[in-house]
Amino acid sequence: MRLPWIKIVAILFVIWAVVGGVIYWAHSAKPTPESVMRYLDEHSVANASARDREATIEKVAKQLNQLSYQERREGRVNKKVDGFFRSLPADDQTRFLDLTLPTGFKQMMESLNKMTREKRKQFVDKALADMKKHEGEDNPDGQRDLDANGQKIIDQGFKSFYSDASAETKMDVAPLIEQLQRNLQGLR
Repeated sequence: MRLPWIKIVAILFVIWAVVGGVIYWAHSAKPTPESVMRYLDEHSVANASARDREATIEKVAKQLNQLSYQERREGRVNKKVDGFFRSLPADDQTRFLDLTLPTGFKQMMESLNKMTREKRKQFVDKALADMKKHEGEDNPDGQRDLDANGQKIIDQGFKSFYSDASAETKMDVAPLIEQLQRNLQGLR
């Protein structure tokens, strides 16, 4: 009579151990800004073959897309990713943008939608001041024209803005969009 209860308890214990292990593994498998930076340090694409570069691009993009908007904005990660991006050949840069831009812009729109009007106004005012300060300047690399990747970023940003931003967010961010368009006209 005691044997069936022992089996049931043992089976329940095994099930809970497996579930606990899966939960632990899932939490430890989620990338962090630090793990992305560590991966970038360990996987240089400078002398990598096309196949290795592609695998690294896919892995970095997957990790970035799993980070939250705030984690992606973390300055140390952005600097590492910028360096990684600049070290890629043009075709690989385009591939990387294709993999990361939609998620990044969607997260940004969700973040803007969640902000209070006051916070959104502060964000817009700060961004406007920065954009006006740089109006008419060359791109960081000295070019006056947008390259294909620059245009891709702008197009994806506008697409995400018009499809993912709430009506209230669109109204609050309209001055920023207008200034962006003025700055872009100066680059064309």
